[in-house]
Amino acid sequence: MNIDEGYIKFDSDWTPGPAADADLTALLDRWRRPLFQAGLIGHYDDLGVGYGNLSVRAGEGREFVISGTQTGRLEATTGQHYARVTDYDIDANRVCSTGPVEASSESLTHAAIYELDPAIAGIVHVHSAPLWQSLVDQLPTTADDVSYGTPEMAHEFERLFRDTDFAVDGVAVMAGHEEGIIAFGHSLEEAARRILALPG
Repeated sequence: MNIDEGYIKFDSDWTPGPAADADLTALLDRWRRPLFQAGLIGHYDDLGVGYGNLSVRAGEGREFVISGTQTGRLEATTGQHYARVTDYDIDANRVCSTGPVEASSESLTHAAIYELDPAIAGIVHVHSAPLWQSLVDQLPTTADDVSYGTPEMAHEFERLFRDTDFAVDGVAVMAGHEEGIIAFGHSLEEAARRILALPG
């Protein structure tokens, strides 16, 4: 198994700060719990890295609140486990965030998906070997030579949104990111339910 996970590949400009909005972090924890219980968010003990993350748009602009890096092992989360992404530059491979913890290594991918449509309000990224193996190339699938957390992956989602059912169904498989599946929704609940409803 070659799990390319948990390591921040972009230029992370993180400023330690207070926890994000309590209502948003409570919402994130609410929908993270069933994903964690299903084993879709967790921790690879043999590799020492966490996997899976989720985010919710914060306001009308570019900002969003996302799981902090390496929080996958936690069964329950609080505001101390999330970061607020305040700005990003996809092509420059840069993410600015603030909060008690640094933003997830998947933040650039989340940013790219939020850029696709202002109606997208929540994103969930999970790992599952059985789901991944059964759904790769069955659902909209990114190119297998593109890894997570890169500008290239961001552009892959632009392609899927333009050319596949991803824009309508909101679920995609990351061929170059073993076990990785991502979903968006007009709410965080919709994104999470799209993942939880996958056959497997």
